[in-house]
Amino acid sequence: MPAKSAPSATPQTGVVADKDDLNPVPVPRSEPKLEHRFDIDLMRLICSCAVILGHVAGAFILAVDREESNGPAAYWVGHIADGANAFAVPMFFAMAGWAVLMGAPPRDSARMWTRIIRNGTPLFVWTALYLAWAYLRDRNTDPMSDMAVDAVFGSVRPAYHLWFLYSYIPIIMALGFIVLIRSGRRPWGLGIALLVIAGLPHLLATVGEFTGWSPPPVGWSFGTYSVVYAIGGALLFAHPKRLSRRALWLVAGVMVAAMAGCVWWDTQVHYVIPNAHPFVAVLTLCVLALVSRMHIKESWRPRLTKLSAAAMGAYMVHVFFVEELVKRWVSADSGAVEASVMLVAMVAMTIVLSYGASLLWGKLGARRWLG
Repeated sequence: MPAKSAPSATPQTGVVADKDDLNPVPVPRSEPKLEHRFDIDLMRLICSCAVILGHVAGAFILAVDREESNGPAAYWVGHIADGANAFAVPMFFAMAGWAVLMGAPPRDSARMWTRIIRNGTPLFVWTALYLAWAYLRDRNTDPMSDMAVDAVFGSVRPAYHLWFLYSYIPIIMALGFIVLIRSGRRPWGLGIALLVIAGLPHLLATVGEFTGWSPPPVGWSFGTYSVVYAIGGALLFAHPKRLSRRALWLVAGVMVAAMAGCVWWDTQVHYVIPNAHPFVAVLTLCVLALVSRMHIKESWRPRLTKLSAAAMGAYMVHVFFVEELVKRWVSADSGAVEASVMLVAMVAMTIVLSYGASLLWGKLGARRWLG
């Protein structure tokens, strides 16, 4: 009696068939295990602290009314610190691109909407909190109802730092839409939402023509530069190898030169340097190259992951401490040493308070609402 022949794969069906009975036998497909990137946790932490550094530095620059003659020490300390943080916003776009396109691409529309809600809910909660705080401090220049309506369409003071999310959310929506289409899905809801965002300024302008209403500026959009950072970041973060030690030293030198270029532009041309400027792009590329694929010690990983999870919350709340504490204590009359020490102290204080608050409401289960 002949032995039973071994099963073989049929190219037409992509399954294994038994030659005796030709009954298809499905081949189990295991999902690739997603790699947790501790270096990107570190990058998220670095960028969050860099944003805080930039806003504290801005308090020094504003203390001298952006004029060197009003306080040279505070002016230069502020601008040097501000030039060092210019990579932060582009890097957040780069990490967004990596997450959506490479790190954890959405499998269906529901998961994409979960991401959108996870970022959008803290945006509106914190906008309301900042408006309420400004109202209680009698700092609102317009009626609170008008500012609340404006905030639906774009960032408002005192929540000025939240402008980023009005660009960040649409870009992850667009990238997620492409990923889902490419995987054979039909994300109609996501497509309609993107269409509404694209046409919103013109829709409001049309309504204004018929009603006489002056529509607020619309912040729900993203520029070409943010798309380039997102796609380029996805590509570079996905590179499997870290640079050699010699190359890293070269990159560090270029990074310092790019920071100096940012300071030069801010002080000699125009403050603030655009995120799309070549100096900022080079600086962002250098920081990415220095941190990407960096080995993180096992003992540090739990704490790093915990702090990384608190980064968004720290970003949301830190402006409160900048406005209420830093701006009260920064002096335009300080000398170089005093201004430098004051900057370090103010940055450290703001980071500790911001992360402390974020870790606290994380323990209380409020991360969903407060970031």
